[in-house]
Amino acid sequence: MKTKITIILIAALVLMYGCVSKKKKDQTISLSGAFALYPLAVKWADEYKKLHPEIRFNISGGGAGKGMADALAGTVDLGMFSREISDEEKNKGVWWVGLTIDAVLPTISDKNPYLDSIKVHGLTKKQFKAIFIDGTIKDWGTIFNSKKKNEMVVYTRSDACGAAETWAKYMGGKQENLQGTGIYGDPGLAETVLQDPLGIAYNNANYVYDIKTGKKRQGIEVIPIDINENGKIDENENFYGTFEQVLKSIADGIYPSPPARELYFVSKGKPAKESVIDFIKWTLTDGQKFIKEAGYVPINQSKIDGYLEKLK
Repeated sequence: MKTKITIILIAALVLMYGCVSKKKKDQTISLSGAFALYPLAVKWADEYKKLHPEIRFNISGGGAGKGMADALAGTVDLGMFSREISDEEKNKGVWWVGLTIDAVLPTISDKNPYLDSIKVHGLTKKQFKAIFIDGTIKDWGTIFNSKKKNEMVVYTRSDACGAAETWAKYMGGKQENLQGTGIYGDPGLAETVLQDPLGIAYNNANYVYDIKTGKKRQGIEVIPIDINENGKIDENENFYGTFEQVLKSIADGIYPSPPARELYFVSKGKPAKESVIDFIKWTLTDGQKFIKEAGYVPINQSKIDGYLEKLK
């Protein structure tokens, strides 16, 4: 009899230990992917842990392509994604929720010899296409009818990413159509272009501006987009002085979309872990108050309501 009771107790303890272990394991939330969403994901994780100290986060960058691949492979709970979800990805069973909006900005060094002219005239979509896709503009002097020759150095992303895909889409192409020297990651691309006076690139807004000061990061400048293509930057097109101005132009729909875009969490089917579902719900409700503080633009409430429905 004692032997039987002992066996039952041991079985109960094993079962209990297994449940506890499983519960502990489920308290870790792993994310990978888009550099564009990385700063906000880190901010959200820090704030969420204040309310739920038992939750552990593993967050890594690597680009939107990695985020999607990791999510579909099930190696992370959530992929961070920064471009539109394609039909091919939908057919693979991807599940997603939108979280916020940001933008890709064309960038140069503040040592560019044509900086004054660039600020006055900007560049048009056609000119960006000639530089990044067609390769027909190869010299800065060509743009401003200058006899002085300064060969343009074009940089792009070497990793599969939402920023490159979004920037290419603005010009009617895809990431593989973009010309230039490939640089890995948003931080690397920003660092490269600011060190090259004749360079031109593109970066997520969070890597162009210092969120704390609202000013451009030292050494980097934004190329203003001549939206109406009248050969000059009009007052309503001149919103690059501070991060706050850029975010307002995105929110007001003045900055073109693309390269303004929605950012997502993605997974292979709806997440099964309760901790992940709870975290996503929080990002779409209480977590939204950290959006502007982290340097992003909120999505509208009707979209939030729609994404919350997907979590039920």
